[in-house]
Amino acid sequence: MKNSQDLSTRIPIGVAKQCGGVYYFHCLDKLRAHSIKGDRLGDLWHSRLGHPSKTVLRLVSGLQKSPITFDSNKICDACMRGKQTRDVFAINTARAIEPFELIHCDIWGPYRTPATSGARYFLTIVDDFSRAVWIHLLCEKGEVFNVLKHFIAMTTRQFNKQVKVVRADNGLEFQKLRGYFLNDGIIFQTSCVYTPQQNGRVERKHRHILDMARTLRFHAHLPIQFWGECVLTAGYLINRLPSPLLDNKSPYELLFNKLPSYNQLRVFGCLCYAHNKERTGDKFAPRGLKCVFLGYAYSQKGWKVFDLDTKRHFVSRDVSFVETIFPFAMDNFPDYSSRKTDDTQVENLVIRQAPDDMDTPYESTRVDHPGVVHEELHDAANPSLLEQSQPTCESIDRSQDSGGSMDIVHGATTDDVTRMIDHPTFNTTSEDVLSHAGQETSSLPQKRVRRPPAWHHDYDIQLNTVKITSPPDVGSSSSVNSGNPYPLSHYVQYSHFSVEHRAFLAAISATKEPGSFREAVCDPRWREAMQREISALERTGTWTLTPLPPGKRAIYCKWVYKIKYKSDGTIDRYKARLVVCGNRQVQGIDYSETFAPVAKMVTVRTLLMVAASRHWELHQMDVDNAFLHGDLHEEVYMHLPPGYSASTSGQVCRLLRSLYGLRQAPRCWFSKLTGSLKQYGFEQSHADYSLFTLRRGNNILCVLVYVDDIITGNNHDMIVAFKHHLASSFPIKDLGRLKYFLGLEVARNSTGIFLCQRKYVLDILAETGLTGAKPVGFPMIQNHSLQSDSGPLFSDPERYRRLVGKLIYLTLTRPDISYSVHILSQFMHQPRQAHWDAVVRVLRYLKGHPGQGILLCSSSDLSLTGFCDSDWASCPITRRSVTGYLVLLGGSPISWRTKKQVTVSRSSAEAEYRSMATLTCELIWLKNLLHSLGVVHQSPIPVYCDNKAAIHIASNPVFHERTKHIELDCHFIRDHIQAGLITPLYRTTTEQLADLFTKALGASQFSYLLTKMGIIDPHAPS
Repeated sequence: MKNSQDLSTRIPIGVAKQCGGVYYFHCLDKLRAHSIKGDRLGDLWHSRLGHPSKTVLRLVSGLQKSPITFDSNKICDACMRGKQTRDVFAINTARAIEPFELIHCDIWGPYRTPATSGARYFLTIVDDFSRAVWIHLLCEKGEVFNVLKHFIAMTTRQFNKQVKVVRADNGLEFQKLRGYFLNDGIIFQTSCVYTPQQNGRVERKHRHILDMARTLRFHAHLPIQFWGECVLTAGYLINRLPSPLLDNKSPYELLFNKLPSYNQLRVFGCLCYAHNKERTGDKFAPRGLKCVFLGYAYSQKGWKVFDLDTKRHFVSRDVSFVETIFPFAMDNFPDYSSRKTDDTQVENLVIRQAPDDMDTPYESTRVDHPGVVHEELHDAANPSLLEQSQPTCESIDRSQDSGGSMDIVHGATTDDVTRMIDHPTFNTTSEDVLSHAGQETSSLPQKRVRRPPAWHHDYDIQLNTVKITSPPDVGSSSSVNSGNPYPLSHYVQYSHFSVEHRAFLAAISATKEPGSFREAVCDPRWREAMQREISALERTGTWTLTPLPPGKRAIYCKWVYKIKYKSDGTIDRYKARLVVCGNRQVQGIDYSETFAPVAKMVTVRTLLMVAASRHWELHQMDVDNAFLHGDLHEEVYMHLPPGYSASTSGQVCRLLRSLYGLRQAPRCWFSKLTGSLKQYGFEQSHADYSLFTLRRGNNILCVLVYVDDIITGNNHDMIVAFKHHLASSFPIKDLGRLKYFLGLEVARNSTGIFLCQRKYVLDILAETGLTGAKPVGFPMIQNHSLQSDSGPLFSDPERYRRLVGKLIYLTLTRPDISYSVHILSQFMHQPRQAHWDAVVRVLRYLKGHPGQGILLCSSSDLSLTGFCDSDWASCPITRRSVTGYLVLLGGSPISWRTKKQVTVSRSSAEAEYRSMATLTCELIWLKNLLHSLGVVHQSPIPVYCDNKAAIHIASNPVFHERTKHIELDCHFIRDHIQAGLITPLYRTTTEQLADLFTKALGASQFSYLLTKMGIIDPHAPS
């Protein structure tokens, strides 16, 4: 059989069959021939015309005389890859047959403005059967794990139902629940990536919630910070509204098989008057508090209200409503959502942004209000169900005291507050600004002037235009009036200091150091500093570039920036330091021993006190790249520094010398420096191994090693000679007279040496936005009841820890806040809102005395005096007592401490006896330290105690039934009394200086003890 085809078109035309030497030709069917030809022509024209659809291609006329046909089974690969579309989503009519068989979950947020509770998200849970909705305000997404676990437990206990299927998106917060669902036999269904339609139940519910929440807010004219209350109330009302999808029933009715009650409903955001339960016996105090209605309470039969006077949230059942008046809509109430600023005004203000639409959250790289939130739904008949959720990070009642209000602006965070500048300067005077403003607005109708409420005055900075025609003098602030009722100029001035020292303070206050490499690289001065550092590191052979060996890992590094000052306040240099992230090192592989002595701050104060009393010179030295001089013995690899490039990619730095940040670097450097000092003739003190002394006849030279070295002595020539020797051994920077050391400002005159941390306090106030706060007279309220489980959790525990850590460092020169910081540092693990309020009060106290410090008097005999006290069983958590002691050297404070005792004392005498033992240990050490400095203390050291029983126990070694259990190490006091080291003496409680370290005192007694202690404030306006 032979196939025949057209020679020109190559199209088959027939088949020939041989039979007896003759071929019998059979023509193909015409229809079939045209079909084959049409299919191929269709593909050809489909490609020529850009792959149109078959329908469009058939409409094109004039292509061929014969019709074009298509093979329905043939697929165009290019069309499938270039025109693939999503399948149509079928309408889901399926529905769960019982409650909680299937629940839908989704998170909305983060929202750009935090709610009053600090939340930026909310979790929505929808029951597929009843369409009931549960809303949980969240400060961060990580709280979903606990919230869903509690929700599932609630359904089991309250409804006797088991959650069978949970449907959510692919968010990481839900993925963490897979193990929990697997253990409980719950099926976890997730939507496909970028397919929110598969989670349509809860997505559509979000729209319903937000539509109602927006409407509630607009109707009540609420500030945007109250969006959380709007969302919670919307969820509460949705659960009680009938729906056609539910056969005209409400979700509440489907869950409880009864109609909901509507008697408790009121108009959201309306004016209401709540019964005043805190009249404190005042017969003329108001019986009703003017409030705003903000929704329905969880687990309580009452309404949530917001006090317009005290700005606090609370729940009350005794409320009278005026449902036609909305306080936030009145002209005399500040509109939080539309406040604008003028370009001509000072930048010290709280910036509040009011978004126009709550529907579109923005992506945030960091959530500033983490915390755990437990919220449920509630009804009067079923207290744990179908109520809007109650967040635990919600604002609570702010305490009031004689010092002023403790209230904080709702929604204001650290990032909302600009940095406070003591003396801003402008090129335009206020008259010019006002005249231009008057010309522009003269044709406009006059508007009512809106004045902020009185409660703003305690903490908010008011914005009046500043009139400054010339740069103000650093010691005067009379030309500056920012409009703030409590400006910093009322609490810190510089007229008591010399012109030179004022210039120094102005210099260190005016400069700002960059916080990141990206910020520093924009400044040529810091770029030059980084280049100098890299050159120094390469010159000293700190590393070699090499590929990372197999099995090894490299640690990262970063830049740290510091401005170095001369003694006159001028900038010495811009210092960029490369620091290794030593927290990534592994013990036993990257390092072995790490300990290196560090100068104790008590040693620093003692050395300065001796120098002040004996009129020694004080000099400060800085070793360039000190840690680079230490020898590194371990094999450590580091990634290339930011901004540093290598000729070959993939290389790392093999460290040959110690570098800042390495765990072993301080030990390497201290070992090198110790060897050099001992070779010169110095002796290392056994009381503090960072103190070195050199004696030559009656002359003495002291060196105290910390980050910067302090050099002092009674012979100028010895100091100069030692400086030359040190410069020959290491690259040294002579910083001149001691002025600024580890954040401590040092001022000296004929009366002594004054130490303070003024700049550090002002920086903390600026960081927290409390530069305009109303000061208080004492740091902590008397008879406070702060406990670890009192009140709701604070929304940002990291911020609390960071701030308390700064306050701990501030106690180096501020013994007046030692007790307060001791109390606050006990709640670092899980701070509550009440603890944060206590921190704010400490900051308000510091606002009133930012420049307060200790004076080391020059006219003293360098005699030691000790004061010890204890507050028996004062800790409400452990019932352990608090030890407090104070040591004066020549009448000036050099050592103090507040510490909780390790065991429970059975009596106040035992607690006082233990505090006396702690003080005795400190006095023994100080006596040895003074001996290293050439100060011999021969007479017994008086130790003042306000408990006669403790004095008798210490002075008389008699057995007693009440003291037989006291540990033997406490009884060593008796040995030192007999040896003549200490002498216990009685002093009344009102004169006991250590009383300041064991309890919170009132304003009068607090100020009295500070004066007796030698705490002064030369920055205070005269």
